[in-house]
Amino acid sequence: MTIKSKSGKWASAGLVSALASSLCCITPILALISGASGAASTFSWVEPIRPYLIGITLLTLAFAWYQILKPKTKEEIECDCDDDGKLPFIQTKRFLGIVTLFAALMLAFPYYSDIFYPVNKKEVVIVDSSNIGNASFSIKGMTCTSCEVHVNHAVNELDGIIEVNSSYKKANATVKFDNSKTSIEEIEKAINSTGYKVTDKK
Repeated sequence: MTIKSKSGKWASAGLVSALASSLCCITPILALISGASGAASTFSWVEPIRPYLIGITLLTLAFAWYQILKPKTKEEIECDCDDDGKLPFIQTKRFLGIVTLFAALMLAFPYYSDIFYPVNKKEVVIVDSSNIGNASFSIKGMTCTSCEVHVNHAVNELDGIIEVNSSYKKANATVKFDNSKTSIEEIEKAINSTGYKVTDKK
């Protein structure tokens, strides 16, 4: 096996680990697009091992670049000959560059995932300020900013929502709403429809 072919295998391994590390963040987007929003938390189990998958991705891609860029020994030059002098695309620097760029995009996905969600914020006309309510929901299953955006989007679909803020780090969502147009129960139902689960509310 040549150095070049080894680099192609390491690049493929890096690509797979990058995709695996982003499953928990990509799933909410795919669930929204497909209309199966309840599947958003399907890969939330990946989150605890995501740092390890990111580490594997970086190490495999770094090793692939090392394999492809390090100087060849005399023996490797003598036996690294192809009949037509051309390497398969998967063994080229271009392929490795594409894989590295794609892996970087996958690893950074949680930080720009909100661009895939339609803007559904709306202006709410408040007739009576005594109808304004605030509620806080403890939520199980959110693992990244993509989850936050998914919950915010689902809640904002309801009438009477003035403001909603979700936090995967705090595992909660706070909602300001007009209780003449919606209720805590409806908000809870909207959150649960995403696949994440409300464990407590107040």
